[in-house]
Amino acid sequence: MTEQDILARIKQLVDDEHELRAKASAGAIDPVAERQQLAQLEVMLDQAWDLLRQRRARVDAAESPEDTEMRPAREVEGYLQ
Repeated sequence: MTEQDILARIKQLVDDEHELRAKASAGAIDPVAERQQLAQLEVMLDQAWDLLRQRRARVDAAESPEDTEMRPAREVEGYLQ
């Protein structure tokens, strides 16, 4: 997966989030389902951003960005900010 692939995935997830919020504001989706889907999107976004940061850190350290892997949701969601 290239940096461009990751950025495209992030854009798609953000578009999905906007679409979900639009459906919710139009009353086309159950609020409980909306919260669940938003939570899933947020986790996937966090994982994608984490992967991008990993790749960029490896490039900065003169290492191959291809050696990065998406971290599990449980790990990414446990980070302190």
